[in-house]
Amino acid sequence: MASSSSSSRSHSKYAVFLSFMGETRRSFSDHLYTSLWEAGVATFRKGNEISDELKQAIEGSEISVVVFSKNYAQSRWCLDELVKMVECKQKLGRKILPIFYHVTPSEVRKQTGEFGIALNQHIERFGEEIVNGWKAALTTVADLSAWDLEIMKDGQF
Repeated sequence: MASSSSSSRSHSKYAVFLSFMGETRRSFSDHLYTSLWEAGVATFRKGNEISDELKQAIEGSEISVVVFSKNYAQSRWCLDELVKMVECKQKLGRKILPIFYHVTPSEVRKQTGEFGIALNQHIERFGEEIVNGWKAALTTVADLSAWDLEIMKDGQF
């Protein structure tokens, strides 16, 4: 069955866009990226800042996988990516799959703990309007069905 969003899909060589903070690069995110490629799933792994190539990769990917870790909200680039993912979900019907890596969905949704600290620090630098956009995106994505690695046992729910 064809997806209604497939007609609006831009031409991209990626099926999945993978967003993560550097703290998971040499562990979980690298393993996930490698596993996806080995399974034949073309996956875009982000760079350091949100460039036109990154925006096109997000727009062209059917699914964005977000690995929320303790320091995710410290990166303005990760937060900008997240806003773009939510925009593509709303406008193009793209899917977002959040993974909670050593954080709870509630921390992300309510911006408590490290998320709250990072966002409060961002207000001084980027202003309340931009930070409110990031908060809205965090809440939206945290409310989606997700994988919470803290409740998984032996790789299964």
